[in-house]
Amino acid sequence: MSKLAADEVAPEEPLPEAGPEPGEGGGGPGVTAGRSRILRRREALVGLAFVAPMLALFIVFRFGPTLGAAFLSLTDYRLSGEWTFTGAGNYTRLLQDDLFWESLGVTAVYTALYVPMTVALALGTAVLLHRTLWLRGFFRGLFFLPYVTSIVLAAVIWKWIYELEDGLLNATLGALSLGPVDFLGSESLVLPSIAAASAWKGFGYSMLILLAGLQSIPREVTEAATIDGANGWQRFRWVTLPLLRPVLFFVLVIEAITGFQVFDAMYVMTAGGPVRASYSLVYFLYDSGFKFFDFGYASAVGLVLFLVVLVFSLIQRRLIGRDTD
Repeated sequence: MSKLAADEVAPEEPLPEAGPEPGEGGGGPGVTAGRSRILRRREALVGLAFVAPMLALFIVFRFGPTLGAAFLSLTDYRLSGEWTFTGAGNYTRLLQDDLFWESLGVTAVYTALYVPMTVALALGTAVLLHRTLWLRGFFRGLFFLPYVTSIVLAAVIWKWIYELEDGLLNATLGALSLGPVDFLGSESLVLPSIAAASAWKGFGYSMLILLAGLQSIPREVTEAATIDGANGWQRFRWVTLPLLRPVLFFVLVIEAITGFQVFDAMYVMTAGGPVRASYSLVYFLYDSGFKFFDFGYASAVGLVLFLVVLVFSLIQRRLIGRDTD
């Protein structure tokens, strides 16, 4: 066979693919992955640079006072600026102070009254709003209005309502021949009365959170329960509440923290009376720091309050929120 015929029969060899020119980003998968990591790290640094100013302010103004209070609790610090290191002296004194234990008991009782009132009112209102289609936005804003009202203004209004002589509540009871009741002057009624006023003031925030939780529950789940023959209470008890558990846990923790920090309502409505029946732990802190200027002792009270709230939140997490993840 001639050379020309052999060339015609032999298959043509494929031309080699053009490789990347120098500087065009070649180098294989390892080089590509390395550059991807560099880009991600660069993006993270850019994002951190944007949030760094606010992060620094948050650390300074959030953790700075906390660390300062922790240091003050170990000292005998006075208004003149003079201080001496006392170690655990303030905490030892605190454990031996009957007024501290009395104010802690008042705070615990108040919280035990306030939290169920607020959560029950918020949950009931949220369920009604969830089932109401007519003017839902109007009623949602109406029920939320007390929350944005000043706590001092709300306390003054409720103090007028509870007045023994001319109060609205006692006037109504008098019309029903039930006689006047000294709501704020009775040692047994003062905490429930303040808790009811505070629940009216603060339930709107929890109501909105619970309402959002109700609206996030898939409608197919409740429809399936209805098809299976469950009535309204059974759907609420066995379907809605379990699905609402994470939101309910959050609301309980927030309201418990609010209850332990009560001060304004008691200061305005009763000034801690009668006979310190409404003398809360924060009221005790206020008197120690701003009445007797014992800042080290007041700081110790504040840290103890922090630990009490932390332990209570962990207990709630154990009892209620363990299955919410």
